[in-house]
Amino acid sequence: MSASFAMLGVSNAVCDALERRGVSAPFPVQELVIGDVLAGRDVLVKSPTGSGKTLAFGVPIVDRIEAAGPRPAALVLAPTRELATQIVEELRDLAHSRALRITAVYGGVGLHKQSVDAARSHIVVATPGRLEDLLQRRAFSLAQIRILVLDEADRMLDMGFRPPVDRIVARCPRDRQTLFFSATLDGVAGKVATAYTHAAVVHTHGGAGRRSPSEIEHRFVAIGGADRVEALVGELSGERELALVFVRTKRGADRLVKRLDAHGVTAAAIHGNRSQRQREQALARFESGHVDTLVATDIAARGIDVEGISHVINFDPPADHDTYIHRIGRTGRAGRTGVGITLVAGPERAAVARLAGELGIAHGLTGAAEGERRRVEAGPGRPHQARRRSRPRRHSAPRA
Repeated sequence: MSASFAMLGVSNAVCDALERRGVSAPFPVQELVIGDVLAGRDVLVKSPTGSGKTLAFGVPIVDRIEAAGPRPAALVLAPTRELATQIVEELRDLAHSRALRITAVYGGVGLHKQSVDAARSHIVVATPGRLEDLLQRRAFSLAQIRILVLDEADRMLDMGFRPPVDRIVARCPRDRQTLFFSATLDGVAGKVATAYTHAAVVHTHGGAGRRSPSEIEHRFVAIGGADRVEALVGELSGERELALVFVRTKRGADRLVKRLDAHGVTAAAIHGNRSQRQREQALARFESGHVDTLVATDIAARGIDVEGISHVINFDPPADHDTYIHRIGRTGRAGRTGVGITLVAGPERAAVARLAGELGIAHGLTGAAEGERRRVEAGPGRPHQARRRSRPRRHSAPRA
């Protein structure tokens, strides 16, 4: 018999809140982690995005904090404002079931309201830069933090947040419980994880961040250098739901949106030069389906968790296999299927083939002639006119 949240030791109040959302059984990563967190142990968790890790740390945190206790009692560090806000949305009703307050702290909005809300909250979910701003202003203290979570820790380190994270961790009590979630525990991420935790239990789920072939189909499309936009338009014209397109640069994102518009494809861009309001509006239009194509840079897309993303397309190939994992992880989430497509011009072929090989993904790029455009591991040709697959009813399955 598969485990239930109650069998893992989760309180009736939180189980009832989960049931009201239609969540009755834990995902594998939740089943692995929740018992150890409830027992007060430090944990190191290697798990891909979309596996349900937000509830893996959120459910036991809510149960381990008392409403009458000091505030804030739990701190979750996240690399981007989008991820911070989505964690709060995912956990708000669970926190309320035990009379707890939770708030997000991130840049781009007014300091005063955030500082007041954070000081009154039991759980603070924050990006490192804005959190340091508030701590330097003495808006509140981390002296009572019982549980510290680092979510998507590897990407937080990749983005250059190691110094502020070190300073933030130093402000937390030494006897805290630390939960470290990352797509990889190798290299710098592994060293930091060991430094921040004590006698941690290590859990690995999903193997190098990859999904099973039944969940994500990987395609690599060899193109001529001048055919990249046309190849993208062809992919977007197929039967699909929402598509997330990755580019390397902010200017490249804006330029691609204009070029897609010239081909009759309506898209929105999200990147670091956009204001918080513009980013939220673009995400809202994308999530609602008013715009079915979102063009994003890697940093801006961190934390995007939108149901109905059937396709992730690498317009510009990722720099390394970790970036590939994080990009493609935006689809095939919570047990759903998805398609990951990478457009590959001649000079990029060797690097992409090597990246795919590191991940154990068949790519079929070896020996492809320069300028030849062919679909690898793909089905029959598609008509140019877009065919939208009917979007399933939205559900409240756990999201990372």
